[in-house]
Amino acid sequence: MRLCLQSRQILQDDSLTRGLGDCEAQMLVEWVIDWIELIHDGIESDSIRERAIARVVRQARTIGRFVRYWHENDRLAAMQLAAVEQAHWPLPRAPQDPVALLRQILRWEDRHRPIA
Repeated sequence: MRLCLQSRQILQDDSLTRGLGDCEAQMLVEWVIDWIELIHDGIESDSIRERAIARVVRQARTIGRFVRYWHENDRLAAMQLAAVEQAHWPLPRAPQDPVALLRQILRWEDRHRPIA
């Protein structure tokens, strides 16, 4: 029940997907929901679980903004955002389709992000 409530709250918050195309927005929301499910299944402590979910949502917002800036040719803003948010994924070297860029970043995050 609580998982559904958290997922619904995230889906209703447009700051997660603001400025993204439909495909990118759907990919990002699905990624967040998948991580919420993993966190709920893997962490018993409510306080640790809530912090882990908050980190995933914040990271998703950062990723979404980065992809938007990069796609809008605002590379400087994208690089500054990545630096300020301490993003560790490899930065693209050239213009890239936003769906491909988002997919690349999410795959990197899936391989390198701990559950807690």
